[in-house]
Amino acid sequence: MPTNVLGQELQCCCRQPMTGFYRDGYCRTGAGDTGLHTVCVQVTAEFLEFSRAHGNDLSTPSLQWDFPGLQPGDRWCLCVTRWKEAFDAGVAPPVCLEATHSSAIEWVNLEDLQAHAIAEEG
Repeated sequence: MPTNVLGQELQCCCRQPMTGFYRDGYCRTGAGDTGLHTVCVQVTAEFLEFSRAHGNDLSTPSLQWDFPGLQPGDRWCLCVTRWKEAFDAGVAPPVCLEATHSSAIEWVNLEDLQAHAIAEEG
């Protein structure tokens, strides 16, 4: 069973829109996932603009990839390297730690992810 960055069972990131490299709602990764879609984020308008400006338009739907296009507030399994780029630029989107794959900490510090954690409703 895949684990999250907290050492617990990986939780679902989002099913609407359906996310994840395997399009199963989870930020799981595997041999074919060269982008390492392991960080579950809640996208912001600022991040979407940053991503578009850096060659990855996440707002525009793409039928070819069965991609609905994202809107602020949507959750999405983001490439860990894109999250790091956004972090370095000061525009990292909030992270759902429970749904972020444990392998993400091979690329980014757990403390940085925790500093951007979504306040879960309780």
